[in-house]
Amino acid sequence: MKYKSFISKTLIASALGAMTASATAGVKDIEMLQDFNGTDIPSVLSTEHATAKLVSVSGRDKEVKLDLHTKDHYGSKLIFSPKKAWDWSDMGNFGIALDIRNDEDKSLFVYVQVSDAKGQTHNRSVAIPANSYNTYYVELKGSDLDTETGLRANPKNWLTNYTPVIWRWGVKNLDLSQITKFTISATTQVTDRSISVDNLRLIQPTKVDDKYLVGLIDKYGQNTHFEYSQKIKSDEQLKRLSDEELASLRTTPIEGRSRFGGWKDGPKLEATGYFRTEKVDGKWALVDPEGYLFFSHGLANVRMANTTTITGYDFDHSLIPARSADDLTPEDSIAVTRVSDEASKTRKVTSEIRANMFTDLPEYNSDMGKHYGYRRETHSGALERGETYSFYQANLERRYGISDNAKMLEKWRDVTVDRMLSWGFTSFGNWIDPTFYQLNRYPYFANGWIIGDFKTVSSGNDYWSPLPDPFDPKFEERTIKTVEQIANEVQNNPWCIGVFIDNEKSWGQMGSTETQFGIVLNTLNRANSDSPTKTEFANILKGKYGEVKSLNKAWKIKLGSWDELDAGIKLTKFTDEAVKDLSVMLEHYASEYFRIVSKTVEQYMPNHMYMGARLASFGMTPEIRAAAAKYSDVMSYNEYKESIHPTAWSFLEELDMPSIIGEFHMGAPDTGMFNPALVMGEDQTDRARLYSIFMNSVLENPYLVGAHWFQYLDSPITGRAYDGENYNIGFVSVTDVPYAPMVEAAKEFNSSIYSKRFGKAENSQ
Repeated sequence: MKYKSFISKTLIASALGAMTASATAGVKDIEMLQDFNGTDIPSVLSTEHATAKLVSVSGRDKEVKLDLHTKDHYGSKLIFSPKKAWDWSDMGNFGIALDIRNDEDKSLFVYVQVSDAKGQTHNRSVAIPANSYNTYYVELKGSDLDTETGLRANPKNWLTNYTPVIWRWGVKNLDLSQITKFTISATTQVTDRSISVDNLRLIQPTKVDDKYLVGLIDKYGQNTHFEYSQKIKSDEQLKRLSDEELASLRTTPIEGRSRFGGWKDGPKLEATGYFRTEKVDGKWALVDPEGYLFFSHGLANVRMANTTTITGYDFDHSLIPARSADDLTPEDSIAVTRVSDEASKTRKVTSEIRANMFTDLPEYNSDMGKHYGYRRETHSGALERGETYSFYQANLERRYGISDNAKMLEKWRDVTVDRMLSWGFTSFGNWIDPTFYQLNRYPYFANGWIIGDFKTVSSGNDYWSPLPDPFDPKFEERTIKTVEQIANEVQNNPWCIGVFIDNEKSWGQMGSTETQFGIVLNTLNRANSDSPTKTEFANILKGKYGEVKSLNKAWKIKLGSWDELDAGIKLTKFTDEAVKDLSVMLEHYASEYFRIVSKTVEQYMPNHMYMGARLASFGMTPEIRAAAAKYSDVMSYNEYKESIHPTAWSFLEELDMPSIIGEFHMGAPDTGMFNPALVMGEDQTDRARLYSIFMNSVLENPYLVGAHWFQYLDSPITGRAYDGENYNIGFVSVTDVPYAPMVEAAKEFNSSIYSKRFGKAENSQ
């Protein structure tokens, strides 16, 4: 049914209070979907790994209390699913709202998902503050959903005191004639939690800010419309804070650490002169070059490559140097430091939206104009390419008073290492600028990407890029070229712990046969002549079954000959035997990838560990883990949750491999960032609490030898140039000012990592 333009008569009385409040909040209620004032839980409501019950609350009639059983499960859910799909197609600009109460003394991070009959989902997330009662809304139709800004999440344009749930992923414009589900889920916690919900309703804005994308950013790269304690108001203030911090930094590891950051007060093991792994008292550990136990904890992405943002300007492309065929990284090599003087004369606006976001961009040829750059191509966003600006680099110049870029970056590197040592971290994580490699002051991981003109395969996701075809000889050629370059940068340096190659590839996702085995299914649909991997899969099946009729019987298909398989087949139904074969082929494919990379690292960097490809939850299956484990020295995973959930991570025991968390983080909305993070707290103090929870769960796991926070500094508020990521995930802000709660939490945690891990009192700082 199509909804009326007003709530039904039977609900008017119960909804009047909420409507009166919303009318003063810049929105109006259109339809009450559930107010929970009946005698039973409504039939449209169901739960997964949660318990729902009606409770009476003074002054608010009834609401649903939701107990989330997260101790044993990632994914406690509250689901609203009508018997007949909701039809909201005749609405104007509107959203769906819900009142949420959190009576606990800590915040709760939740995802909100709206689904339609086509299987499309609209996904958002938000942190519910401790001891709070607020209204949260999801915009489902409006101009903001149709506007490509180049930001992963925009500032809100509804003039309301209701809290917007922040855009995450999926389809922004659903089929509003067939909305089938509204879901709230807690998927990151490892302790049981509870919240209360009430008044699920449709709302419309009464006031919208048409200028919500104009004049957002000041000359320091900060939000012009948001005040907070750490906000910089003058160059003098920035310089004063810098001088105060520099006077407090140390230049050597904290007491009780070896020069490489290992546990000097702990047992002395074999010293090989390089980092390695060993199992000690049932726990996997890294061992530093001097033979001391080592736990790798530090910050990732310490480099300038992601500090730039697209300005909305571009130049005559014929005057921009072309990308070299030998470029080895998908991000850094498509960035040009500056365009030529000739090209700068052709500067023009190519995105009014982007250009209008900035209040004080410097003149191109001014002193601060040296921090402009250029990106030949982007992964996603408002523009495919264009001019960039780094507010972070400009702020470093103001902070240190150094106008020469080379000298300024040298100062930045020294201060960065001093910070890491002062904060008690033991190493960098991934994505470290190679100019750190020969400082010989602080352990690091080298990294590289394998890209080139080799053939590819598809999992059906391919978020960052299609997957390589490792059976194409050109893949091995490009692997050799990549690892040679990394080896030349590292120069066999003992401060290099190991090397990460590639990152977060879309190998396949658990949930269905189609998503788990997408690489195999999509490749089987191709001709042998088009794909070396397809030829390999065909040979596996021919070798197992001999005759095509045997394959037909096992898979319940009807192939006339092996020629039909060679030409390509599409599978839609799967027998148990077919699934077993898909699993074998997937592991065979991944094994060849990891074998080639591992062999090449061993050849060119024999003293350094191969750390794998940092598997992400959206691209990880048992077959991929098994393949990686055969060839990696240390398994690596990126995990964006509040902690390492024992149930979800039980596979570590099955693999029994030294493993490391390559990325995790938490953010908060209290510094004016439009998109706090992939995991959120309510403020800086809260995200420091979440950081400590995560790291303690890592220390408690006997298979994990470290974890790396992503990343050193906040993303640009207007989004990094590569893909618009605009998160509050730094230990330092865009002005290079450290977040005090994060620093203090890190110092406290790092002061006792070895005693907590291995059980002996450690010296304090």
